[in-house]
Amino acid sequence: MSADATAPVHGSDATRALLDLAHRLGREDRRLAILGEGNVSMALGADDFLVKASGHSLETLGAPGAVACRRRPLVTLIDTAEAAAGAAAGAGRAGSIPDDADAARALYDARLDPVAAKPSVEALFHADLLGLAGVSFVAHTHPEAVNAFLCSPAGEQLATTRIFPDEIVCCGAASVFVPYVDPGLALAVEIRRRTRAFLAMHGVVPRVVLLANHGMIALGPSAAAVLATTRMAVKSARIRLGAAGLGGATALSPADVARIAGRADEHYRQRQLGL
Repeated sequence: MSADATAPVHGSDATRALLDLAHRLGREDRRLAILGEGNVSMALGADDFLVKASGHSLETLGAPGAVACRRRPLVTLIDTAEAAAGAAAGAGRAGSIPDDADAARALYDARLDPVAAKPSVEALFHADLLGLAGVSFVAHTHPEAVNAFLCSPAGEQLATTRIFPDEIVCCGAASVFVPYVDPGLALAVEIRRRTRAFLAMHGVVPRVVLLANHGMIALGPSAAAVLATTRMAVKSARIRLGAAGLGGATALSPADVARIAGRADEHYRQRQLGL
């Protein structure tokens, strides 16, 4: 993922950029999200970010549904929850872990405008993921084709295998897989834990995080990048579903995946596509 992406603009231009991304993801024909499903965010400098408000539709999101927040209070809450969970596990007992009420207060308190709408509860993991190198946009959707896998025993295959070169170019050589966790603070902690493990193993920021029985998250330096990553992940899922009737999809070998991921011409294409 490019670390030299242009920083998002502030003010009304930033709001328009986020709304445009939301509307593209929310298009009914793309079948990525319906009703209030999914959310989007974008960085506004080092600490502030815009995120979709709770209960709003991606397809019809308007300016009141794009809430400016501070990242630091939400990241601090995740720090606290992670530390409490770790201490409790180490002691073999239940700890004083922040609950839903703590998370709700933190979400309200993080708003730059105290009368703005309530941010989505998933703003917690958005705040944390926007702190990763090169990540300026985060898009969370519930694509039907992807969820066909994530709601089945085959879900982890989407994270661990690749079946064609452009999947590697747009989605990376592998993805993060997160077993089902209740949405909210607990999910944000688990996404952080597994994303850190991915970074330690692969040495790169993931492009995709897959949430079992839930949906997917695309990370990138631009709105175009997260849209492209989302669409390519959906294409991969659809091809796999089609191939299931023909004996199943044939995964590329680890050597083939590494070759595509390391090719200079593919890196050039990634830059041209804003990935």
